[in-house]
Amino acid sequence: MILPVAAALAATGTAAYGAFYRNSPVFGSVLHQLPTAAHDVSLTFDDGPNPYATPLILDALERANVKVTFFFLGRHVERWPDIARRAAAEGHQIGNHGYFHRKLHFRGISYVRDDIGRGKRAIEAACGVTPTFFRAPHGFRSPWVTPIARSMGQKTVGWSLGVWDTDLPGAEAIAKRTVDGARPGYILLLHDGDGYDPVGDRTQTAAAIPTIVSELHQRGYSFATLPR
Repeated sequence: MILPVAAALAATGTAAYGAFYRNSPVFGSVLHQLPTAAHDVSLTFDDGPNPYATPLILDALERANVKVTFFFLGRHVERWPDIARRAAAEGHQIGNHGYFHRKLHFRGISYVRDDIGRGKRAIEAACGVTPTFFRAPHGFRSPWVTPIARSMGQKTVGWSLGVWDTDLPGAEAIAKRTVDGARPGYILLLHDGDGYDPVGDRTQTAAAIPTIVSELHQRGYSFATLPR
Protein backbone atom coordinates (compact mmCIF):
# COMPACT_ATOMS: atom_id res chain seq x y z
CA MET A 1 0.00 0.00 0.00
CA ILE A 2 2.85 2.36 0.80
CA LEU A 3 4.46 2.04 -2.62
CA PRO A 4 1.33 2.94 -4.65
CA VAL A 5 0.68 5.95 -2.41
CA ALA A 6 4.29 7.08 -2.70
CA ALA A 7 4.14 6.66 -6.48
CA ALA A 8 0.94 8.69 -6.66
CA LEU A 9 2.44 11.45 -4.54
CA ALA A 10 5.57 11.47 -6.68
CA ALA A 11 3.49 11.67 -9.85
CA THR A 12 1.44 14.53 -8.40
CA GLY A 13 4.58 16.38 -7.40
CA THR A 14 6.10 15.91 -10.83
CA ALA A 15 2.94 17.14 -12.54
CA ALA A 16 2.81 20.20 -10.28
CA TYR A 17 6.47 20.93 -10.99
CA GLY A 18 5.78 20.69 -14.71
CA ALA A 19 2.71 22.91 -14.55
CA PHE A 20 3.81 25.67 -12.20
CA TYR A 21 7.58 26.00 -12.55
CA ARG A 22 8.25 28.20 -15.56
CA ASN A 23 11.48 26.45 -16.61
CA SER A 24 10.54 22.86 -15.85
CA PRO A 25 11.48 20.38 -18.59
CA VAL A 26 8.75 17.94 -17.48
CA PHE A 27 6.29 19.11 -20.16
CA GLY A 28 8.89 19.97 -22.80
CA SER A 29 12.10 21.96 -23.14
CA VAL A 30 12.08 25.64 -22.21
CA LEU A 31 14.61 28.30 -23.14
CA HIS A 32 15.40 30.03 -19.86
CA GLN A 33 18.99 31.16 -20.29
CA LEU A 34 21.12 32.31 -23.20
CA PRO A 35 23.36 29.48 -24.44
CA THR A 36 26.53 31.53 -24.29
CA ALA A 37 29.46 32.15 -21.99
CA ALA A 38 29.52 35.81 -23.02
CA HIS A 39 28.60 38.64 -20.64
CA ASP A 40 25.18 38.98 -22.30
CA VAL A 41 21.68 39.39 -20.93
CA SER A 42 18.36 39.48 -22.72
CA LEU A 43 15.57 41.91 -21.83
CA THR A 44 12.07 40.55 -22.42
CA PHE A 45 8.72 42.24 -21.88
CA ASP A 46 5.31 40.60 -21.41
CA ASP A 47 1.65 41.62 -21.78
CA GLY A 48 1.90 44.52 -24.23
CA PRO A 49 1.45 46.44 -26.28
CA ASN A 50 0.27 49.16 -23.95
CA PRO A 51 -0.63 52.63 -25.24
CA TYR A 52 1.37 54.43 -22.55
CA ALA A 53 4.32 52.29 -21.51
CA THR A 54 5.31 50.52 -24.72
CA PRO A 55 6.06 53.69 -26.75
CA LEU A 56 8.14 55.06 -23.86
CA ILE A 57 10.08 51.81 -23.65
CA LEU A 58 10.63 51.82 -27.41
CA ASP A 59 11.90 55.41 -27.23
CA ALA A 60 14.39 54.50 -24.48
CA LEU A 61 15.58 51.41 -26.35
CA GLU A 62 16.02 53.37 -29.56
CA ARG A 63 18.16 55.97 -27.81
CA ALA A 64 20.32 53.21 -26.31
CA ASN A 65 20.42 51.12 -29.50
CA VAL A 66 19.26 48.04 -27.60
CA LYS A 67 17.09 45.29 -29.06
CA VAL A 68 14.74 43.21 -26.90
CA THR A 69 11.95 40.67 -27.15
CA PHE A 70 8.32 41.66 -26.66
CA PHE A 71 5.85 38.86 -25.85
CA PHE A 72 2.68 40.52 -27.07
CA LEU A 73 -0.89 39.52 -26.27
CA GLY A 74 -3.05 39.05 -29.33
CA ARG A 75 -6.02 40.99 -27.98
CA HIS A 76 -3.79 43.94 -27.12
CA VAL A 77 -2.13 43.79 -30.53
CA GLU A 78 -5.57 44.06 -32.11
CA ARG A 79 -6.29 47.21 -30.09
CA TRP A 80 -2.95 48.88 -30.79
CA PRO A 81 -1.54 47.39 -33.98
CA ASP A 82 0.51 50.50 -34.75
CA ILE A 83 2.53 50.09 -31.55
CA ALA A 84 3.16 46.41 -32.25
CA ARG A 85 4.12 47.27 -35.82
CA ARG A 86 6.56 49.92 -34.60
CA ALA A 87 8.29 47.43 -32.29
CA ALA A 88 8.79 45.00 -35.16
CA ALA A 89 9.89 47.73 -37.57
CA GLU A 90 12.55 48.91 -35.12
CA GLY A 91 14.15 45.47 -35.07
CA HIS A 92 12.83 44.00 -31.85
CA GLN A 93 11.84 40.36 -31.63
CA ILE A 94 8.11 39.81 -31.37
CA GLY A 95 7.09 36.76 -29.39
CA ASN A 96 3.63 35.31 -28.79
CA HIS A 97 2.06 35.50 -25.32
CA GLY A 98 -1.22 33.99 -26.46
CA TYR A 99 -4.45 35.90 -26.95
CA PHE A 100 -6.38 36.15 -23.68
CA HIS A 101 -3.70 35.87 -20.97
CA ARG A 102 -5.49 33.06 -19.22
CA LYS A 103 -3.46 30.46 -17.34
CA LEU A 104 -3.04 27.41 -19.54
CA HIS A 105 -2.13 24.66 -17.09
CA PHE A 106 -5.75 23.52 -16.61
CA ARG A 107 -6.97 24.28 -20.15
CA GLY A 108 -7.79 21.61 -22.71
CA ILE A 109 -6.00 20.95 -25.97
CA SER A 110 -8.49 22.81 -28.16
CA TYR A 111 -8.41 25.89 -25.95
CA VAL A 112 -4.61 26.01 -25.87
CA ARG A 113 -4.38 25.57 -29.62
CA ASP A 114 -6.93 28.35 -30.19
CA ASP A 115 -5.28 30.76 -27.74
CA ILE A 116 -1.77 30.32 -29.13
CA GLY A 117 -3.04 30.36 -32.71
CA ARG A 118 -5.10 33.53 -32.24
CA GLY A 119 -2.14 35.29 -30.67
CA LYS A 120 0.06 34.22 -33.57
CA ARG A 121 -2.40 35.41 -36.20
CA ALA A 122 -2.90 38.78 -34.51
CA ILE A 123 0.86 39.38 -34.50
CA GLU A 124 1.18 38.33 -38.13
CA ALA A 125 -1.65 40.64 -39.19
CA ALA A 126 -0.29 43.67 -37.34
CA CYS A 127 3.46 43.22 -37.66
CA GLY A 128 3.96 41.21 -40.82
CA VAL A 129 6.17 38.77 -38.93
CA THR A 130 5.53 35.24 -37.70
CA PRO A 131 6.52 34.79 -34.04
CA THR A 132 9.07 32.07 -33.40
CA PHE A 133 8.88 32.26 -29.59
CA PHE A 134 6.03 31.62 -27.17
CA ARG A 135 5.81 32.38 -23.46
CA ALA A 136 2.89 31.01 -21.47
CA PRO A 137 1.09 33.45 -19.15
CA HIS A 138 2.73 33.18 -15.73
CA GLY A 139 4.86 30.38 -17.20
CA PHE A 140 2.11 27.84 -16.36
CA ARG A 141 1.89 24.91 -18.78
CA SER A 142 0.15 21.59 -19.29
CA PRO A 143 1.66 18.61 -21.15
CA TRP A 144 0.38 19.90 -24.49
CA VAL A 145 1.28 23.62 -24.34
CA THR A 146 4.87 23.31 -25.55
CA PRO A 147 4.08 20.69 -28.25
CA ILE A 148 1.26 22.87 -29.63
CA ALA A 149 3.52 25.94 -29.67
CA ARG A 150 6.22 23.87 -31.37
CA SER A 151 3.74 22.71 -34.01
CA MET A 152 3.23 26.39 -34.88
CA GLY A 153 6.97 26.99 -35.15
CA GLN A 154 7.38 28.59 -31.74
CA LYS A 155 10.00 27.75 -29.11
CA THR A 156 8.74 27.98 -25.53
CA VAL A 157 10.58 30.57 -23.42
CA GLY A 158 10.77 30.94 -19.66
CA TRP A 159 13.01 33.38 -17.81
CA SER A 160 15.98 33.44 -15.48
CA LEU A 161 14.89 36.37 -13.33
CA GLY A 162 11.58 38.15 -12.86
CA VAL A 163 11.80 41.46 -11.02
CA TRP A 164 8.12 41.80 -10.03
CA ASP A 165 7.71 45.17 -11.69
CA THR A 166 3.97 44.37 -11.74
CA ASP A 167 3.94 45.21 -8.01
CA LEU A 168 4.62 48.85 -9.00
CA PRO A 169 7.44 49.34 -6.48
CA GLY A 170 8.75 52.45 -8.29
CA ALA A 171 11.19 52.90 -11.16
CA GLU A 172 14.22 52.99 -8.86
CA ALA A 173 13.32 49.65 -7.25
CA ILE A 174 12.62 48.03 -10.63
CA ALA A 175 16.00 49.16 -11.94
CA LYS A 176 17.81 48.00 -8.80
CA ARG A 177 16.17 44.56 -8.83
CA THR A 178 17.06 44.09 -12.47
CA VAL A 179 20.64 45.30 -12.30
CA ASP A 180 21.49 43.59 -8.99
CA GLY A 181 19.88 40.32 -10.06
CA ALA A 182 21.40 40.09 -13.54
CA ARG A 183 23.97 37.40 -14.29
CA PRO A 184 25.66 36.45 -17.57
CA GLY A 185 23.23 34.65 -19.84
CA TYR A 186 20.12 35.67 -17.92
CA ILE A 187 16.78 36.19 -19.64
CA LEU A 188 15.19 39.02 -17.67
CA LEU A 189 11.41 39.39 -17.38
CA LEU A 190 9.73 42.79 -17.22
CA HIS A 191 6.30 44.00 -18.34
CA ASP A 192 5.28 46.67 -20.81
CA GLY A 193 1.58 45.86 -20.32
CA ASP A 194 -0.97 44.39 -17.96
CA GLY A 195 -2.40 41.01 -18.93
CA TYR A 196 -5.74 41.78 -17.28
CA ASP A 197 -6.14 45.51 -17.94
CA PRO A 198 -5.35 46.74 -21.46
CA VAL A 199 -4.44 50.20 -20.14
CA GLY A 200 -2.86 49.06 -16.88
CA ASP A 201 -0.04 51.28 -15.62
CA ARG A 202 3.43 50.07 -16.57
CA THR A 203 5.05 53.51 -16.80
CA GLN A 204 7.28 52.73 -13.81
CA THR A 205 8.90 50.00 -15.87
CA ALA A 206 9.28 52.39 -18.79
CA ALA A 207 10.95 54.94 -16.51
CA ALA A 208 13.38 52.30 -15.25
CA ILE A 209 14.71 51.31 -18.67
CA PRO A 210 17.35 54.05 -19.13
CA THR A 211 18.88 53.23 -15.73
CA ILE A 212 18.76 49.48 -16.36
CA VAL A 213 20.53 49.81 -19.69
CA SER A 214 23.09 52.33 -18.48
CA GLU A 215 24.03 50.48 -15.30
CA LEU A 216 24.22 47.06 -16.95
CA HIS A 217 26.47 48.55 -19.62
CA GLN A 218 28.66 50.01 -16.87
CA ARG A 219 28.93 46.54 -15.33
CA GLY A 220 30.19 45.13 -18.61
CA TYR A 221 27.00 43.57 -19.92
CA SER A 222 25.81 43.53 -23.51
CA PHE A 223 22.24 42.99 -24.65
CA ALA A 224 21.32 40.05 -26.85
CA THR A 225 18.02 38.90 -28.27
CA LEU A 226 16.86 35.31 -27.97
CA PRO A 227 18.66 32.70 -30.07
CA ARG A 228 16.58 31.37 -32.95
